[in-house]
Amino acid sequence: PANHTLPYKCAVDIRDLIKLDEVMEELGLGPNGGLIYCMEYLTKNLKWLKDQLNKIEGKYVIFDFPGQVELFTQHPACRQIADVLTNDWNYRICTVHLVDAHLCTDPSKYISCVLMSLACMLHLETPHVNFLSKADLIEQYGKLRFGLEFYTDVLDMKYLIPHLGSDGDPFTKKHKKLSEKIIDVVEGFGLVAFTPLSVLEKEHMKNVVQMIDKANGYVRLPKERNAILNSVAKNTGWDTEAIQHFQKKYTGQGAIFEEKEAGAKLSSLPNS
Repeated sequence: PANHTLPYKCAVDIRDLIKLDEVMEELGLGPNGGLIYCMEYLTKNLKWLKDQLNKIEGKYVIFDFPGQVELFTQHPACRQIADVLTNDWNYRICTVHLVDAHLCTDPSKYISCVLMSLACMLHLETPHVNFLSKADLIEQYGKLRFGLEFYTDVLDMKYLIPHLGSDGDPFTKKHKKLSEKIIDVVEGFGLVAFTPLSVLEKEHMKNVVQMIDKANGYVRLPKERNAILNSVAKNTGWDTEAIQHFQKKYTGQGAIFEEKEAGAKLSSLPNS
């Protein structure tokens, strides 16, 4: 409801129902409060949404939501919409959650985004895939302290603790114990993992689409099932390959990979 210009044509546009700028003007709300009002208004007018979706029945639908965090971690509106889509309208849905990859270079921000991803997963209760988006810019604001796989697998986050406050931020240093408890919660659930994503990598984007299709059950539809399942079966190791590819190409860890591979090749040569 806040977008004035879109890079694509919408099949269904919520601005035909309600617009953020009009809400802000008429009710005296700020941008955040206005967006929440718009989403609440949609939940009260789901018949309008149903009528619009009926016009494109049988199509693969992508719902492009605003990026306001509390809509997915706390406020009930998006969860209510998801419940109606799945339980009343028989849609197979999954949540695709995008996190800027460069946050991995800041330990405190990375811990925060992992916690946010977990909160979103628990709140929405839908099949869920998390992506580190703009992975080609992952080291735009700093260097990774560990290999990319450390951040995608979300394992042993305690190794980040010594690096908290290393930039001289007194707030981060002061709340190290809080960060330790957050890590305990995240690792206790064991739900969060990420896959790197960049629109510059066309071949990898195809696999991203297949990953989403698998999560929302699209691969189980009879017509496309065989072709898609065969494609997915051929890419069972794709996630690991993608992580290695992005690490080599876009991080300073690439040279390490190349040295290891070169060493492995030399060690496999027969003795003369």
